[in-house]
Amino acid sequence: MKRKLLAWGVAGMLLLLVSVVVSLSLGSAHIPVLQVWGILLKQIPWIGDSVTAVWPQSSEQIIMKVRLPRIVLGILVGAALSVAGAGFQGVLRNPLADPYTLGVASGASVGAAFLILFGLHYALFGIWTIPIVAFATGLLTLWIVFRLAGVQGKFRTETVILSGVVVSAFLGALVSFMVALASDRIVNEILFWLMGSLSLRGWPYTTVVLPYLLIGAVILIPMGRPLNLFAIGERHAAHLGVRVDRTKWIVLLVSTILTAAAVSVCGVIGFVGLITPHLVRLMVGPDYRLIIPLSLLFGGIYVLWADTLARMVLSPTEIPLGVVTAFLGAPFFAYLLSRQKKTLKG
Repeated sequence: MKRKLLAWGVAGMLLLLVSVVVSLSLGSAHIPVLQVWGILLKQIPWIGDSVTAVWPQSSEQIIMKVRLPRIVLGILVGAALSVAGAGFQGVLRNPLADPYTLGVASGASVGAAFLILFGLHYALFGIWTIPIVAFATGLLTLWIVFRLAGVQGKFRTETVILSGVVVSAFLGALVSFMVALASDRIVNEILFWLMGSLSLRGWPYTTVVLPYLLIGAVILIPMGRPLNLFAIGERHAAHLGVRVDRTKWIVLLVSTILTAAAVSVCGVIGFVGLITPHLVRLMVGPDYRLIIPLSLLFGGIYVLWADTLARMVLSPTEIPLGVVTAFLGAPFFAYLLSRQKKTLKG
């Protein structure tokens, strides 16, 4: 298992590095790949002193202040949503579960839409107002779902999913109501947030996602073995020493917090947490000791390239990132659904 993880991890890191460099060179202002390498190397202490700047200053500004922070944020968001998706699929034992199963995206959307509707974007915490409020309303939604699903501190996974669907439907209706109340200009702002985007996101936004991603990864990666045992049934897992209810609480809570952190900075980006764990599962098998750490890596690569497509396809016009991930994800979801139906028939 360790050799397999190391081999795929090294391959993924190399692919990520190449993807970052190529993505940095692409855009309305094309910058050659060799210049990108030079600009990046020049930022490294000690190494940078020996690199001669043979590129325009404007190219360095574009790379370091516009494209690189956006790419780094995309990698962090993709990693957070993907590892959350792996956690949901493992604990709910449902291959079609994703990070929005418990309604966190809908909860975050209510907070963001409310602020946009009443012009409170910067009222409380400056540029942090929407991320902080969206994060808070996402966590409030999680609390409501758990309150609905729990009986004496315990819950069944089916009840959690049903509660999430009900709460999501209600909160989605609230967002639609706010859209109906808004003027044309404000409607566009709300819809742009609901469709997800990484545009105009600088370095400060990465500090919102990074701490949660690091802590979440430290907690979820060791959960690989219990999630493997969940696949044979909760009762068998309990006999093999897994504290079932405690494990479910931890995985669901951490996965939901990761989702809330990602949604709070870039809006709703669907299908990432559904697709990436499945692609990783196709590559390495059903072992969650491999799926969770590799989902971190390949989720970042997936969102990086989805955002690159969003920037490039209709350049200089930009497509919302959520639209691109939906175009890529919906057919894949249909494929998974049809495959699951064939399995049930067999």
